[in-house]
Amino acid sequence: MLSVTAIRNGMTIKVDDEMYVVTDFAHVVRETRRGFIQTSLRSLRTGRVTKLRFRSTDSVQIITLEPRKVQFLYRDGEDLQFMDLEDYNTIAIPLGVVGDAAQYLAEGLELDAQFYEGKVVAIELRKQVKLKIVETAPGVKGDSVSSNTKPATLETGLVLQVPLFVKEGEVVEVDTRTGQYLGRG
Repeated sequence: MLSVTAIRNGMTIKVDDEMYVVTDFAHVVRETRRGFIQTSLRSLRTGRVTKLRFRSTDSVQIITLEPRKVQFLYRDGEDLQFMDLEDYNTIAIPLGVVGDAAQYLAEGLELDAQFYEGKVVAIELRKQVKLKIVETAPGVKGDSVSSNTKPATLETGLVLQVPLFVKEGEVVEVDTRTGQYLGRG
């Protein structure tokens, strides 16, 4: 256990049996009351950001996560199959742990998984990934300078807007934070 006054951004803490990553914190002191710590915490289970306030006398449990490289293999119903690149064992991770990141997982993609007590509690995508377009309307000659867009379905099922000149079968870069087209890969 550690005093909440020692909380810093990026730390992983456990509050009420839920694990969170500290995304923001502030020590607040008011004239008439005792000080408190206002935090923004991202749940490792759901990905939701929660604002919690702690008294300066409270303590929290600091969690140490073990990062390991994994490679995405395939989707199996409600589980995603990964291979641990250290010992080459297959790991089934429930779709709920991965959340929205699943729409950016193409076969063979390597990423970091965060383990706690032998279980994967979170995965960390790169800021951008390269994915192949499997379906989109054909481009028209002369559309290379237009700012108009069209929908394209990627190999993972993700649908995003791409410029008119992008063709089916091409590989594009996608920003995993916003889900937007960045360019051809």
